[in-house]
Order: sequence, then structure tokens, then C-alpha cells
Amino acid sequence: MSPLLATRRSVLFGSAALGATALLGCTPRYENPTPVVFVHGNGDTAALWHTSFWRWESNGFPRDRLFAIDFPYPLARSNDAVYQRLRSSSTDQREQLAAFVAEVKWRTNAPKVALVGSSRGGNAIRNYVKNGGGAAHVSHAVLCGTPNHGVVVSQSALAGSEFNGAAPFLQQLNAGPNEVVPGVAWMTTRSDNADKFAQPDGRYLGMPGQPTGVTFEGPALNGAKNVVLPDLDHREVAFHPQAFAAIFEFLMNAAPATTGIAAEARPVLNGKVNGMPGGVQTNLPVAGAVIEIHETEPQTGRRRRLVHRQETGRDGYWGPFTASSSATYEFVISTPDSPVTHIYRSPFPRSSSIIHLRPGTLSDKDKLAGSVVTLSRPRGYFGPDDIVTFDGQRAPGIPDGVPTVSTSTLLLPPGAPQQSITCRFNEETIVVQSWPVADNRVVIAELHY
Repeated sequence: MSPLLATRRSVLFGSAALGATALLGCTPRYENPTPVVFVHGNGDTAALWHTSFWRWESNGFPRDRLFAIDFPYPLARSNDAVYQRLRSSSTDQREQLAAFVAEVKWRTNAPKVALVGSSRGGNAIRNYVKNGGGAAHVSHAVLCGTPNHGVVVSQSALAGSEFNGAAPFLQQLNAGPNEVVPGVAWMTTRSDNADKFAQPDGRYLGMPGQPTGVTFEGPALNGAKNVVLPDLDHREVAFHPQAFAAIFEFLMNAAPATTGIAAEARPVLNGKVNGMPGGVQTNLPVAGAVIEIHETEPQTGRRRRLVHRQETGRDGYWGPFTASSSATYEFVISTPDSPVTHIYRSPFPRSSSIIHLRPGTLSDKDKLAGSVVTLSRPRGYFGPDDIVTFDGQRAPGIPDGVPTVSTSTLLLPPGAPQQSITCRFNEETIVVQSWPVADNRVVIAELHY
């Protein structure tokens, strides 16, 4: 069966193929290929691309030709033309992407790069290519779930937003007989009808029953190769193995040998601590954060041993740390301005230098609980047909219909003892410890897949 025709559930976990793909090896088999630059979406970080990197590497693509930008202010302004603290305009991201591409070209001595963007990242790519001179530096552009015609077309809702198809930003990008810039090879990936931001009804924008002026085809562009990935959600069309296969084939003119991940025995991990000033998502490095990494018992989440401890410098980096590809880990982030955050992770099959960490937050409601445990899926949403559970019980807050949420939070009552909590999403399971809110602690089980 073609990987592009497989169901969402059947290929959801690249890790399921670890045993087989490890036999393939991943010795580089491409000599000086065009570097690939990955561009994250609204509120996200470069860290979302680490599983994509693993799949590229597992097909023999050299690690030193893969790059991911980390925009300092990843959240878009409400009105693109009006300054908003700790948020970025479309122009900000265009200029930052241009500088990043220039650096990649200098480091690799490559004449051009290929760009791959998720959601808002596609806005930055289109803006750079059309308005920032990028056409001279870009060979291919892939836009994954990008709201190329807006999440709404309106003179009132989201007025001035770069996500409004009637606002100046998208009107200018989409002007002309074709919606792409000549000289660059373009591709889009989109869902058939499961993208929360490409819906004809405004339900998922807080406007139920109101037409958005957008169709399921909203991410497609005239002049591009437009690929439909059935049943995938807004994020999965960038990060799912099916999306990887489509992107790889478009950029390399050949299907990948595998969509799985070949394991390394001793992966080396690194990343930076990104700030959350006032609870706002940024990718600004945090100096003076203390990071501890504990190897844990996979069945209980209890600590086996402390394997790494470091205080971040001005660049915010907490490593490097040499891990075991079969071990589970607890990352503990301690900063003056955020709760102590315990992030539990599945085993890391391969090395990565973009394992960026953000501290968690505690809402007023959270502070009344005994413990707060959040299951987080950064590379996709939880759908009504997925198995999402805490200790075998259905996880709260997952609505029916189109997948729209990437987190589910379990609140344990005050006085509840610290205990093991089994967090499950389909075949990926992470067991955590329920650290007490009274000690200003929050727990996150973060999924790879």
C-alpha cells in the first residue's frame, strides 16, 4: 500500500518501525544535497521538527544539511500592522527568515536552499520569496497546512490579521494569475476535511454557524503541486510520516526508503530553554535556568539516577547530553519566573540539537489542584477516534469532530499522594510522577509522534 494512502492510525507512529529500520542504517548517501530549512508555525519552536530530521537522516540525508529556524517571537500580532509586545509581524518573520537562509548558505556553500513550513511558517516562506528577494535563494518551497487563503475572509473578524484572507497581507500574496512565484518549485500539503483552520463553518474560530469564506481547499495554491493527505489534522500534514514521504519525494525526486526512524545506540541531545514571560510563548533563550535530566523507570516514572545537570548560559543551551536510545527521561526545568516543570519523554532514538524546552504554567484553577499532569502532542492533535487516556480512563477535554486540541490535562485532588500516572496516546505511552502543585510544580508528558 502506498504510504500516502495509508490511514491516519496505521502510520501514526514512526517509532513502530524502529526495529526494522535500524537494520537499514543511515550512512549518508547524498553528496552535498540542497540544504533543507524547516520553518515552524504560530507559537511553535524549531523543536517540532526533530522527528522530521530523524526521518531524513534515516534515509541517508546528511545531518549537517538540515536546519530549523527558531523565531524569537513566534506568535503573530492580532493586527499585522500594529505593534504588540512579545509578538511578531509578517515583516519581522520575513526578515528573520532571510537572515537565516543567508547564514545557512554561508555555512554550507550551497547556491540555494529548500524551505519547508508548517502553518504560519508558510506565510513567512511566501513573503520571503515574493517580497524579500528569496526567489534567488530558494529552489523549492513546501507549505504544510498553511492558511494560504486565510482561516477566515472577513471585513470584521480578525481585522488586519495575516490569517484573514481579506486583509492586506494575504491579498498581496495571492494577487496575480498564479499564486506562486516563478522560478521556485512549489508544493502544498493539506487535509481533506480535518484541518481546524480550513473549515467553511466558523465553529473552530469561536463563531459557530457563521461561514468563514474558506473551504477545505484553502491551503492549496494556484500554480503549486497540491497534495491531499486524507484524515490528517492541521499539524499532521507537516509532521506525520505521510507528510514526510510526500515532502521527501518532492524535494529528492524519489520516494524515501523508509518513513521510520533508524536508532543510534548513544544519541547526543542538546537544545535551549525558551522563555515564557508572563505566560507568553517565546523562543528567547533563558539564562540561569537549571536543567536536570533523570533516567526513569519506564513502568513507573520513578527516578533511577541523575544523568545530567547544567545551568544555562546566555545562549540558553542545556547540553550536550549523551543519552541511551532505549531509556526514558525526566527533564526538570527550574527558573525564577516559572513553576518547576517536569517534562517526561519517550526514548530518543537519534541525536538532536533542537530539543528545546519551555517551562509550563499554572492557571488559577490549576493552583487549586493537588497535582497537574498534561499530556502534550506538539506534532498533531487528539482526535475523537484516538486512544487518549490517563491510567486507562478517557482523557478530558477532547471534543468530537475535527481534531482541534493538542493537550489534555488531568487535575488530581488536593491531598492526593504522589503517584505514577500512565499517559497514553494510541501506541505511545509515557509514565510520569504526579509532583505536587503546593511545591509550585507542573508535570508534562510530551509525545514524540
